[in-house]
Amino acid sequence: MTNKQQKQLGSVLWAIADDLRGAMNADDFRDYMLSFLFLRYLSDNYETVAKNELGEDYPKINGHITPLQRWYEENTNDINEFEKVMRRNTHYVIYPDYLWGNIVQLAIRQDDNLLETLQKGFKYVEEESFKSTFKGLFSEINLDSEKLGKNHKIRNEKLCTIVARIAQGLNEFSTDNDTLGDAYEYLIGQFAAGGGKKAGEFYTPQQISTVLSKIVTLDSQDPSSGKKNRLESVLDFACGSGSLLLNVRNIMGKHGIGKIYGQENNITTYNLARMNMLLHGVQDSEFEIYHGDTLKNQWDKLREENPAKKPYFDAIVANPPFSLRWQPSNDLGEDMRFKNYGIAPKSAADFAFLLHGFHYLKDEGTMAIILPHGVLFRGGVEARIRKKLLKDGRVDTVIGLPHNLFYSTGIPVCILVLKKCKKSDDILFISAAEGFEKVKRQNNLRPEDIEKIVDTYKHRKQQERYSRCVDMQEIKDNDFNLNISRYVSLAQQEDEIKVEATNQDLSKIKQLENQELEKFNTYSKELGLSMLAL
Repeated sequence: MTNKQQKQLGSVLWAIADDLRGAMNADDFRDYMLSFLFLRYLSDNYETVAKNELGEDYPKINGHITPLQRWYEENTNDINEFEKVMRRNTHYVIYPDYLWGNIVQLAIRQDDNLLETLQKGFKYVEEESFKSTFKGLFSEINLDSEKLGKNHKIRNEKLCTIVARIAQGLNEFSTDNDTLGDAYEYLIGQFAAGGGKKAGEFYTPQQISTVLSKIVTLDSQDPSSGKKNRLESVLDFACGSGSLLLNVRNIMGKHGIGKIYGQENNITTYNLARMNMLLHGVQDSEFEIYHGDTLKNQWDKLREENPAKKPYFDAIVANPPFSLRWQPSNDLGEDMRFKNYGIAPKSAADFAFLLHGFHYLKDEGTMAIILPHGVLFRGGVEARIRKKLLKDGRVDTVIGLPHNLFYSTGIPVCILVLKKCKKSDDILFISAAEGFEKVKRQNNLRPEDIEKIVDTYKHRKQQERYSRCVDMQEIKDNDFNLNISRYVSLAQQEDEIKVEATNQDLSKIKQLENQELEKFNTYSKELGLSMLAL
């Protein structure tokens, strides 16, 4: 399927969502829509593998019953062995009654049992389908919610309509697993666009994700040498729906990353991220996403005290909540994440997020984090943290982005690139604030804008009014203030005025003026009119 067709599929599904949700909040309807798309993906993948496995024994039937339902009925003694094989091949099983094909048949017939079947199906996927723990995957999907209807009958009818319309929309296209993953991403973006400030909780616009992903996948010591051959691990400690992690995987290739790690504190977004991984063909053994508070470091894996077992990551990307108010506990002063740098103020946890991620970065790794511009110049404890990072040679690049790129805020943001061992002693400043296109109410980075940012970082290019490498003495002279405008001026130099040439031009203009006045006075005299003084 071409990119155009993928966008068309996403548009069709979004139109269905926009039409069917009625008065329901977009965030609530998003969870239903994306869960059904996820079930379609699991079912398609499962049935494709089952068909290959069973070969000629795969039933060829039409009607209300699906092929696997028929096979289960006719081969009860072989079910256990069949499911063992399917677990090896797909890492999960789905009981035939809960496959998308059967759900659609129930919806088309307006079956009174659709709601109960969906409830059982979601519970089955959470508790039985996967070897690893996927409990709570559909915890935010309340099929008995009054938002779907006032009583059971109305809710069942509404679900029948939603499922049937989604199935109809999907049938207009030849879909494969990659396409469904792209459609899922498209819908997440569309719901984010309509979600206002709440969208910032789960979605990083694709063009910004691409910038971060391309940076962290380059060689950390010599970015000009190109992309790394492999990343053993990549972490996003505020992963939202997982789009940043998937972008890194897309650049590295399916076999270019050992394992993907993410952490997310919002339960709904956490579930979106796990679905998003599977929808993009990332097997459950290839990623690990933890639900918990990053600032409190609730993930036991990261709290490992044995240095030999403590995880460190080749690449870290993050778009944490901007200037989040938090309540640091008294014992954080001894926390190894903050001990050498200080604790971010209660009013803004930006540096707390940065230091958390940086603590788990490998010596040869690269970290790229999106933060508000305030981290570059704010005073107090933030100034002390910034000064320490700079003196230790941890800050590699500062990139200023255009304003209004995010759905959640219109403020301009920056990307900080950090390394524990960096080759250059200076800091590269990139002022990319003017490189964008305006699309409706939103600003977007164009492909050429993205390429320019990445290429400038890659080759450490210096360009007037765009980028500059600044040595540490100048940074020190500016009291460790990283405000980009101090180092890269956007002001255009005025052309030099050449006095002698200008006087000559003025003399010529005066001569022409006198000649025209003489002509005017000649005509005025002939006509008996008053003349003008020369």
